[in-house]
Amino acid sequence: MTIEKKLNAAELTITLTGRLDTITAPQLEAELKASLPGVEHLVLDFAALDYLSSAGLRVLLAAQKQMNKQGDMVVRSVNQTIAEIFEVTGFGDILTIE
Repeated sequence: MTIEKKLNAAELTITLTGRLDTITAPQLEAELKASLPGVEHLVLDFAALDYLSSAGLRVLLAAQKQMNKQGDMVVRSVNQTIAEIFEVTGFGDILTIE
């Protein structure tokens, strides 16, 4: 998985490419932990994300909880496979998906 970050004032956009799974979730978790202070709007771009595991869902839930305290979070460009995972797990009700 590759992580691309773009910070514009208090808005952080993170674009993920590849697989967010047990192996790569700690990488995203560390990146978010380092990047979220001072961020009011977090955008996660999943246009190039191929796979999402339960470990990835855990990282997304932690990010959502953090952003609830300091701003908001949006997940964009979700493909059909990821959308089905969100629907089955109930994450579609927790996350703001555009």
